Amino acid sequence: MIAIDDCFYLGKITKLFGYKGEVNLFLDTDTPKNYYTIESVLLDVQGELIPFMIQSIKQKNKNNLVVSFHHISPDEISTYINASVFLPLSKLPPLSGNKFYYHEVKSYTVIDSTYGLVGKVNDFFENPGHDIMSVINENNQEILIPVVDHFFENLDRKNQIIYISAPEGLIELYVS
Repeated sequence: MIAIDDCFYLGKITKLFGYKGEVNLFLDTDTPKNYYTIESVLLDVQGELIPFMIQSIKQKNKNNLVVSFHHISPDEISTYINASVFLPLSKLPPLSGNKFYYHEVKSYTVIDSTYGLVGKVNDFFENPGHDIMSVINENNQEILIPVVDHFFENLDRKNQIIYISAPEGLIELYVS
């Protein structure tokens, strides 16, 4: 069985498309073109990720594909409407520069341009305005840093360090 922690959310099957067993697959990604030619996906079926081979795939628009699956009849396909779609982490395109995937930088050291050593990346939380990076310092205190592009100065993948420039007083708010 494939663990969900080893996968990333790609999108969702939103509705039937026509009457020949095709469905609309919404791609919830900033770069949908990276997935226009996928050969298989993992569907969340009652909490378990099940692999499905794609029989045909057509681009409907930027974020929507029309997909049919091998060995799924037109009558059966409706049971998968609203199913979440995943891919293994190995299918993520590599990023460069200061761009990173959240799972990639967990346990990286965080250094602020003013404060110095902040701690280690612990987790990320989704937030309506912007996501939040949780950093744990050597005193086991949690520091929450908004994931805003201009706060992140450099990403050193080789040494596993994230250099940031947090707003004045943000880090001190958590450690004093």
